Amino acid sequence: MSSLKEEPLTNNRLSSPSEFKGATMRTKGDFLIFGSPCIGQEEIDEVVASMKSGWIGTGPKTAQFENDFALYKEAAYAVAVNSGTAALHLAMLVAGIGPGDEVITTALTFCATINTIIHAGATPVLADVDPVSMNIDPIEVEAKITSRTKAILPVHFAGRPCDMDRLCAIASRHKLLIIEDCAHAIETEYKGRKAGLFGDVGCFSFYVTKNIVTGEGGMILTGNENFAARAKTLALHGMSADAWSRFSDSEYKHYKVTGAGFKYNMMDIQAAIGMHQLRRVDQWWERRKEIWAKYNKAFAELPVELPAAPEPETRHAYHLYTMLIDKEKTGISRDDFLRAMHKQNIGVGVHYLSIPEHPFYQERFGWHAADYPIAMRIGQQTVSIPLSPKLTDVDVFDVIEAVTDLVGTPTTE
Repeated sequence: MSSLKEEPLTNNRLSSPSEFKGATMRTKGDFLIFGSPCIGQEEIDEVVASMKSGWIGTGPKTAQFENDFALYKEAAYAVAVNSGTAALHLAMLVAGIGPGDEVITTALTFCATINTIIHAGATPVLADVDPVSMNIDPIEVEAKITSRTKAILPVHFAGRPCDMDRLCAIASRHKLLIIEDCAHAIETEYKGRKAGLFGDVGCFSFYVTKNIVTGEGGMILTGNENFAARAKTLALHGMSADAWSRFSDSEYKHYKVTGAGFKYNMMDIQAAIGMHQLRRVDQWWERRKEIWAKYNKAFAELPVELPAAPEPETRHAYHLYTMLIDKEKTGISRDDFLRAMHKQNIGVGVHYLSIPEHPFYQERFGWHAADYPIAMRIGQQTVSIPLSPKLTDVDVFDVIEAVTDLVGTPTTE
């Protein structure tokens, strides 16, 4: 990323933990928002400049953000869209996935992963996860392949890369597509390669809690020129020309509708934020890594299951810090823990209830959570604590103090 100018990261550290010893519970007006983004003056100024320029919708800043993100990820083609969900949906369509096809994905993910398969007209097939990595288990994937299987959709959960050697080998052996859900994996690498480049399409999210934010937004990466061109067309009504090029000051360009597309394009106002977020992404990664290490050290003796260490030859994006709360070991249930953290004015998240636990999927596909026991256990015990680079050392101390207070007394086994 040498050609992208890095911008300074605001110093949110204190020189010594002694400066905040004896801290009291956070006040209600000082609620620590889970996943609160870092927004600097550069983003604000760029958005204002967009508004003053008149390019509010898709325009030159969107094109620049696409180029910058492709450069960062070392990708051939990048298409900016208005959400990670839109990216996944378009990935299905450009890859030719539709009615009669099956797509194998993880039982532990956000509903958008499943919904986009459904919206493409295909059938989602779930595989259970590895208990340590919490990523899709390649053994489970291969067991679910049928004559109707068209693609594998791995999700790099929490920023940890999936076992792409084994998944790619399975895909090659069975002549399957791979569409990567990289919503958590902007900085993720596996054996020297960047997440999003292993399969046919990689899909990213810039939602407000992600490691780069544009408010709402997403990106498609691919090495297939036809896929990229098709995605760009479908993202804007199926029109043959981008809006910003049609109304540029060179000349008016007529468009042709080449398909029934969608309104999935990214706006320049969104790209104006993302451009500057991207320039600080590695600095923020370092800060999240530092917070992650503080949590690991503070919680090492607690009766909770902490995230596994990153695997060799990988780069973990440190997007989520998840811990498993087992009531038998901690004396408090996961949901009571969530409520207690909120009472201490600390926001937390759940990533995720397993997909088969949701009523819609149970009714539509007849799925039972017990058929995916590892995902079910994680879904019923998992909690994510704040990991934003915006956190000060005082914030981190408050989180550590609250967690330790709630689960700090091990139960006798």
